[in-house]
Amino acid sequence: MKKELLIFIGIFLFLAIGMHFKEWTSHPIEHIIALPTSAAYGIGMVHPLVFTLLGYIVYVVFRPIFRLFGKIGKKD
Repeated sequence: MKKELLIFIGIFLFLAIGMHFKEWTSHPIEHIIALPTSAAYGIGMVHPLVFTLLGYIVYVVFRPIFRLFGKIGKKD
């Protein structure tokens, strides 16, 4: 559970910094304060969590596939 929470937070930070790098480096507090008035894609202030959840779902779907290829590549 702790590992999955860290992965979720990591995806959140990766997406937040990747999409809003200029805002996070120039004025991060103002960016956070403006979150309640956000109108991103009609989702509003919960858009960071929605997009993080979508990224986490993609991660969860592809994780078994990568594990399978990892096991196939290993020689006993």
